[in-house]
Amino acid sequence: MTTRPQDIVGKGWRFPLGVDGRGGVALSEGEQDIEQAIAIILNTPKGLRLMRPEFGCRIHDLIFAPLNSATLAAAARYVEEALAWWEPRITVLDVTASRSPAEDDCMLITISYRIRATHDERALVYPFYTIPEE
Repeated sequence: MTTRPQDIVGKGWRFPLGVDGRGGVALSEGEQDIEQAIAIILNTPKGLRLMRPEFGCRIHDLIFAPLNSATLAAAARYVEEALAWWEPRITVLDVTASRSPAEDDCMLITISYRIRATHDERALVYPFYTIPEE
């Protein structure tokens, strides 16, 4: 029996939750499962889950912060910390945050990472919207 990379990386419930063609819970596997896990971590504010209050990312603390260099640096640090703690299948290589050129209230967080089991390097961009001052 041969081992496929997605067997090493694993599989889990698809996010958002859905139903497969047989009426069961839809699953994602391999790289897709990791990308969905990253989205869950970054979309969850710390303290939201009652049984696991430390789960999530502190980036949500910045929702009312001015979009300046200090906020961008804090966002990158919060994302790097959260992924290092909650996603053991990857090694975070780099996280940078920048203002979106198209939207004034949006920062784009670029995450470069390596999947530990396959040594596959990937990157994704996570948009985070702030609420501007009135």
